[in-house]
Amino acid sequence: MLLPLREKASLSPALSETKELAMCGDIEEDGPSALAEQLYARFLIHARSLLAAHSRTKAPADHLHAYMDRLFADALSRTMRDGEAAQEERRYDVLAMQPLVFARLAGFLAAHLSLQEDPLRKTIEALMLGYAEAETIVPDHDHDHGHEHAREHHH
Repeated sequence: MLLPLREKASLSPALSETKELAMCGDIEEDGPSALAEQLYARFLIHARSLLAAHSRTKAPADHLHAYMDRLFADALSRTMRDGEAAQEERRYDVLAMQPLVFARLAGFLAAHLSLQEDPLRKTIEALMLGYAEAETIVPDHDHDHGHEHAREHHH
């Protein structure tokens, strides 16, 4: 039986834990719509943190790497804008579909590269890097907001 996309998304490690603390970007489960809202909020926190770090980092000297960093930041900014433009109850649905669009685009682009460059392996490695990166992002914010963090921040 094929699961609806939304249920498939819930199989991710970020969503599979049954007990979570509600702290800066963490998840607290209060039903399907509350979970979707919390996941979307977690995405926004992580995306803003990543973009803030990107804006503070000096651009790589290599023009190609600088271009790729800008393209990533532009695409991430666009996903945030599109989500925020959606009706509030549809924002998570928009977020849940965005990886599929980018995966399709990645496949389309990779299909036009030389097989000697092993584009599929490089694409999968980049996908896994992004997945792991999302799990390690520490929110970029002030800590004076009325709760303690379960993990150490390194500032």
